[in-house]
Parts: sequence; C-alpha cells; structure tokens
Amino acid sequence: MISVFLRTLSAGAVLLAGILALPEGAAAQDAGTMQISWEVRNRFRLFREERDFLLHVENARNRSILAAEQSLELQSEGRGWARNMVNRLCIDLQGRVNQPCTRDNVKENYITPIDHPVTVRLTGAVPVGATCAWSFDDGDGPQSSTFDCAEPINLRVRYGRPTVATVDVSAGSDPTQRVQTEIQVRDIFIAGLGDSIASGEGNPDRPLALSDEGFCFRSYLGTAGGQYYRPSRHGFKGGRACEAPDTLANWQRYSALWFNAPCHRSLYSYQARTALALAVRYTHIAVTFLPLACTGASIGDGLLGSQRARECPPGKTGVCNTSVNAQVAELREALTAAKKRQPERTLDLVLLSVGANDVYFSGLVADVIVETATERALFRRSGVLASVDDSRDALQRELPQNFVKLREALKPLVGGDLSHVVYVSYANPALADGGAPCRGGRAGFDIHPSFNADPQRLSRVSAFVDSEFLPQLKGLATCTRGALCRDPEADRMTFVDAHQAAFAEHGFCARSGNDPEFDRSCFAANGQSFDPDIVTGASQPMLCGRGASEYRAYLPRARWVRDANDSYFAAMTYPQGLPAASQPTDIHDATWGVLSAVYGGAVHPSAEGHAAMADAALPAASAVLGLDAVPPNVTRGQLPQLLPSAQQ
Repeated sequence: MISVFLRTLSAGAVLLAGILALPEGAAAQDAGTMQISWEVRNRFRLFREERDFLLHVENARNRSILAAEQSLELQSEGRGWARNMVNRLCIDLQGRVNQPCTRDNVKENYITPIDHPVTVRLTGAVPVGATCAWSFDDGDGPQSSTFDCAEPINLRVRYGRPTVATVDVSAGSDPTQRVQTEIQVRDIFIAGLGDSIASGEGNPDRPLALSDEGFCFRSYLGTAGGQYYRPSRHGFKGGRACEAPDTLANWQRYSALWFNAPCHRSLYSYQARTALALAVRYTHIAVTFLPLACTGASIGDGLLGSQRARECPPGKTGVCNTSVNAQVAELREALTAAKKRQPERTLDLVLLSVGANDVYFSGLVADVIVETATERALFRRSGVLASVDDSRDALQRELPQNFVKLREALKPLVGGDLSHVVYVSYANPALADGGAPCRGGRAGFDIHPSFNADPQRLSRVSAFVDSEFLPQLKGLATCTRGALCRDPEADRMTFVDAHQAAFAEHGFCARSGNDPEFDRSCFAANGQSFDPDIVTGASQPMLCGRGASEYRAYLPRARWVRDANDSYFAAMTYPQGLPAASQPTDIHDATWGVLSAVYGGAVHPSAEGHAAMADAALPAASAVLGLDAVPPNVTRGQLPQLLPSAQQ
C-alpha cells in the first residue's frame, strides 16, 4: 500500500467520477505540454538525512565530480564536507549496517528496502491556479487527493512494483485534462571491495585537529640527540616530552575520525563518490552502497581471508579487535541475508581496486623514502622494505594465481557475469609536469628525520609501475596479455584507467602558486620545514613561525597524492593492528614516529584524486547498469466535463 506523508491523501469522488466518465482512447489525446515529473528523495541511502544528499546535488550542477569536490572544499574552508556527515550514516563506526536505519524519520531496512520516498510534481504548461486531483495506485487500490497544481506531492512507493500516477487538471471552465505516468524505483545495490586506494586511505572523514605546540618522538638512535618534535594533537594535555610518557588511550581521544577506523574507510573514496554520483545524476534510482574495502588488503589477506586492522576507534571497553573479516565473506553473508527477505534482490555492481599489496607496493614506497642506514637495516630485517625485483617476482608468480581465485569467488555474487565488476586501476603517484617522474628529495617527506625520497630508487619504481605493474593489472582484469581466464567473455571485468593521464600532472611532488598559502609558506621545498632544535621545537615545531593548526587537509592543491607531511597533518595514525612484536612501548616510541608519518595515507590519492578517479569510473558504472535508457513515455489525455455531482 502506498504511504503518503507531509500531506494526507483522501479518497476522492472527484477523481472516481472522472475516471468512470472517460471515453475509451481519451488517454491518448494531447494534453499540451504538461507532464508528471518524479524523483526519489535522498537517493544515496547511506545518508540518513536528506540535507547531506542535497548538498551534493547542489554542488554537482553542471560540474564534474572533481569540480564539485573543489567547490565543496572551498565552501568548508578546507575542513571537509564529510566532517559532520560521518555521524549521520546508515553504517556505524565499526562498519556494521544499522538495521533498521532511520532515514529522514522513517525506519528502513538498509539492504532490502520495502519502499522509497519520492516527490511528484506536475510540470510544463500548467494553468495558473489549476487544481490537481491525484491518484496513486500500486495494485492495492488507488489513494487519492486534490491540491493546487503548484504543490508537490511527497509519498512512499512500494519497491519492486510499479505505481501508476494519474492527475486530472482542472482550470476554470477549460476541459479537465489527464496526465498519467508510471513510477517504479530501481534500487541499485553496489559493493565496494579492495585495498587502501578503494577505501579512501589518506582522507579521514574528520581530519585531525593539530596543536601549534610540539610533540616528542624518539628516533632509533636512542640518545637525547635522537629526539625530534612535530606538531601535537589539539586538545591533548598529556605528556608531550619524550621523558613524560602517556597512555595510547588518552592520545587516541584526539584522533582523526573515519567512518570505519579499522579499515580507514572514507566518504571521500572514489567508490563512495562514484556511488553517490550515480544517485545524484539519475533521479529515478536509489543507491544502496555497501563499503567493504580495507586499507592494507591483498587478495589473499583482505578479500578472500581476514586481515589486520589499521587502528581501533576509542571505546569504553578499551579492547582492540585487531582482525578484520574477509571482504568477500562479508559480502556473501549480506547477500544471503538479503535474499532471505527479498529473493529477487541481486548485487548490481562491484567497484574494485586490488593488487598493489600483492606486489608489496608499500614496501616499494618505504624503500624509496627511508634513507638513513639504521632505519633501513631495521626495516629490511622486519620485511618492511621491498625491492623492484621482489615486486616483479610477485607480479609474475603470485598475482595471476590470486586473480584466478578472486574471479571464482566473485562470479557467483554477480550472477556469473564479471562485467558487473568495475575494476578501477591505480595511477602512478610519482608523476608530475606532463608525466615526468618526481625528482625526489625531502620536500613533502621531512615529517620524519630519516625520510628522503631517493631519486634513483624513485625513478626505478615509477618505471616499474608504468611499464610492468599497470599493464599487467589491465591484462588480469580484462583477460588479455595471457591472463588465466576460463571463459574470457564471462570472466572479463569492466576496466577503468582514464584517470591515469590526469594524474600524470598531479603526483605527490606537484606544486602550484595556487596551492594553500600554508603549504607554500610552511612545507619547504628544501625539505627543512621543522625546527630541529628540541628546545624551541617543543613550543613551535614549524620553522615558518606559523601554527600547524592552520593546515587544511581539504583545499584544492596541485598534488592529488598525499605526501608524508600531508599524511601526518591529516591523520597521524598509530596503527594498532601491528603484530605484538612490533607494538611500541609508549606513544613517543621510534616506531610510532615512523608509522604515524605514513600510515595515515602517504602516497595515496587526496580527495581531489579520488574525485578524478570517480569521474573516470562513473561512465563505466552507468553503462554496466544501463542507466541511460530512455524512460517510459508519459501518457496525456483530455477528460470530458465532470458530472455536476462530482464537482461538489
């Protein structure tokens, strides 16, 4: 039965009399240029409140996703549009779907909705002052009411069946005209799978608030000279000196906020932005988005098996669950539960990016940026560093086999047709100035004393990514280049890499005179941004003399890739999912110093980068879903003059 709110629809003798008096064929007559227009409200169902969706609708008008992101960044003065929305989602901060989820004061089942809110209007050449007698029938009998034709109608329509909307338009002595259309909402179920590029790493929904004062870290040298100060967290009143340790729980109260901290899932991810853009663009659909991507995931450890968590949000229990369930298992469980309630419910689309961790990409990054001998020796011994030869071997031997396993796991979830898996490839993060490799150096990486992007190692990694890694990934996803595919037609994923050319101008070393003024003043091109003196650095760690609190994570920049300075200033992550042997002894520990500089998203796309990826993914997703098909025709007709008794 149709549910109507904001107005009460009452059974109307006016409409009934008109229908009974309608001659056969009258519905086909021309009723001028009037038509019934309708759209689903708050179509991105992850958002609990329509105001959050409307903000994106307004900023998307005649803009790309990237341009909309830049507009929103300026509106928020760099603080980010997601900072408050993160608390208004149908998924909690532990990654659990709220069942039911109260959206705009109505309880809904998130994965299996039974109805959707729509707004219906009469548009076109509507006579001034005309009266509209509306009827909505979903097969359980019509519900009717009469309003001024300028008034929109808000109602909920049943999911899975059409609702016939009919309006009889009366204007003075003119003949009554009828317009009719069919309303049927298509609810599109999209899952997001993959690694840190898929989850949105580098872009906390609510970035860290920084203090202008310093916080002490030790280095691996272990002497007084092996201490250094970097900006502290705003609000932290505990021990900032290395000699004054404090608890991690106290420190954590001032963390950046992700809508899922164990996996660093972010609303800024290209997957969330693509799903949201579909909802913004297509007014007759609703989008149910299930984000499952997790930073650090590989195919074996993350998609097909469990993996270690990145961090834990502060909680009352103080217990950190360091394990995250396998993404494919989570998706399979969600689908099974959905089909029990709605047997016809299917998974319409999977957005996927994975493979970088299978070839030790984080180890390649560490090998490039860690310079000092002590840290290199320690990290090599613990397996943190990886060479191009290590990655090449994994690319040739392990990744193809892992892709076979992934295909077999995904096929039954998408009805055997892997074209419904949209694989969005990576971009080379180390290119700028028309595709030339970044030159290296400490600029953007001087957040830690041991970091310095080595030019030779950087050049080798950049060449490996361009000439070997990215082409091999494309072959694996599209069943080309000798990829192991049983049935290439059914096993071929939809592949997206159109964003790579744009990223060639926007790597982590890209700089512009239009960059935020704080960046230009305080992130020194010579890699000397921070005061090395531990006495003065304790109170003012920035050599530019300005407070770190002026940094804004979400402002337009030439670089679409976070460098290590960005990573620390936006997220400053202390990863708790490390093996027990790697857990630091206190928050000033040298291990925390290194990891807090990179585990928040160094060498990952910024919000602008993710928006550019979403711009590339959107056409592919639209095509797979067939969303540009012509809508059904509107039927118009002219009613005869109503009986006098029906006009009373």
